[in-house]
Amino acid sequence: MSAVTFPEFKAAALARGYDEVIERSWQPLVALDTHTHPFSVEALVVQGEMWLTVDTQTRHLRPGDRFDLAHDVPHAERYGSEGATYWVARRNAAAAAS
Repeated sequence: MSAVTFPEFKAAALARGYDEVIERSWQPLVALDTHTHPFSVEALVVQGEMWLTVDTQTRHLRPGDRFDLAHDVPHAERYGSEGATYWVARRNAAAAAS
């Protein structure tokens, strides 16, 4: 199986009804306390590593790992010593309701 490209990831996400698809990069050792977003996400880690905590469960994510979150789900994020980059598809709550 070959690695997916950003254009392929974007096309597939838009076909599934996501509103926007972007590349998100984080600097090394950034930590974000618990917060929420007004959109749901589906993401693919492409570089570095990160830890995503939802409730009491923490996932260690590396390149090739995927994660998703529904809108308004409280979560925390922590990025590794090299930072991290992921591709993220967002579905805004207003669009999801229509």
